[in-house]
Amino acid sequence: MANRFPPSMKPTTHFTSLKREVFGRVTQCRIGHCFSGEYYNRFVPSENVNCPCGEELQTREHILRTCPRYEDHRHLLRSVSRDISLPEILGTKDGIAALAKFLEESGAFTKTGTPRRPQETPSFEDEPDPVDSDDESDDGG
Repeated sequence: MANRFPPSMKPTTHFTSLKREVFGRVTQCRIGHCFSGEYYNRFVPSENVNCPCGEELQTREHILRTCPRYEDHRHLLRSVSRDISLPEILGTKDGIAALAKFLEESGAFTKTGTPRRPQETPSFEDEPDPVDSDDESDDGG
């Protein structure tokens, strides 16, 4: 359902424009190898397959179309497909763009199912002070 584009020798617009982490989740979602109970059921049977909302099997369709955890962000998908048709969301340029925005804002298909916090750039002030050693015996002589 997601494989609707012919092969190309050039990278896609999404590849060149999305953050790396979001692009990864878009790709994982499109091919079904994502953090979901459906995936775990097949490949990681030791993981819980239930959705935190109470659904017995967390599927890609459930997350995108009906899970109450993501209702606040579902309008992003509906802007492209009123009924959130998976072939449309996963297999068209507009659908993939909406999916990327949905994933970035909602945190869907992350291990925790919540948006990732931006990593803070470390600053010099955060570095620990060097240990002051007057002992010269550590230099081997």
